[in-house]
Amino acid sequence: MKDIEIAASSWTTPERVVTNDQLSQIMDTSDEWITERTGIKQRHLSTDENTSDLAVKVAQDLLTKADTQAEDLDLIIVATMSPDNMTPSTAAMVQGKIGAQKAVAFDLSAACSGFSFAFSVARDMMVANSWQKALVIGSEVLSKLIDWHDRSTAVLFGDGAGGVLLQASSEHHFLASDLRVFGESGDKLIAGHTAPQADYVNNSRQMTAFQMAGRDVYRFATHEVPNSLKRAADKASINLEQINHFLLHQANSRIITQVAKRLKQPLEKFPINIDEVGNTSAASEPILLAQCIEKDIVKQGDIIALSGFGGGLTTGTVIIKY
Repeated sequence: MKDIEIAASSWTTPERVVTNDQLSQIMDTSDEWITERTGIKQRHLSTDENTSDLAVKVAQDLLTKADTQAEDLDLIIVATMSPDNMTPSTAAMVQGKIGAQKAVAFDLSAACSGFSFAFSVARDMMVANSWQKALVIGSEVLSKLIDWHDRSTAVLFGDGAGGVLLQASSEHHFLASDLRVFGESGDKLIAGHTAPQADYVNNSRQMTAFQMAGRDVYRFATHEVPNSLKRAADKASINLEQINHFLLHQANSRIITQVAKRLKQPLEKFPINIDEVGNTSAASEPILLAQCIEKDIVKQGDIIALSGFGGGLTTGTVIIKY
């Protein structure tokens, strides 16, 4: 076994759609304000499906598309910052619900860089162990972490899941990765903080809502994402012009535009779906990848750069040949 390849891709979002106009009815905002600053027009929000439910939908669809049985899976990684529980992991729940008895399963927490991190980890584990098949899924129900009266964060996020089924390959598809963590800036983006209480008997077990220093994160992304992409391209011994598609985490359309400018690459190489789904954190990259494959934007043989950035703070880039 030399490498891995993508055998199938899939995505899903909850049925409920919430538009910018609907948000303007509960907070001081407008469609014009949100669209101008973020590029977002709507987002999908769950009514009753939790993170594992969305991940299971994607997993089942991947198995069908790849004509694979669940018992043939060796590994399941779910990238998420909004798991159903602290334990069991979302990946363990997926493993149980689809009947993948022999698969090693665990969650990976790297926020919006999670899918790139999980993809890289899955590839390394498959090669090291000569494993044949793995699911790598990004799944988020961020709506349960949001303060829906805080317009600085509430307008940004949506729920969804996406993923790929990886299989062993004799050809070289994984070209390079660049994973970085900037822990000293971790306080710029926080969700679900818990703390011990002196009155342990009456511990209220509270978790904090999503909090973000938007300008700082914007500045971080527009500087560090281009750096990550350049480093990954150097590791792959290719130039940026050879990359057919830059599939960036969909956090803000202005960030994507700035990254394209800094890399001196045409914006046409940067597909965008944030207008339809919002920021779905670890689900963002795989949703966009699956949609681009469905629409025949990404074709066999194309070189793709997947790049995420967010909480940690983190950046994660993976370059593959599809």
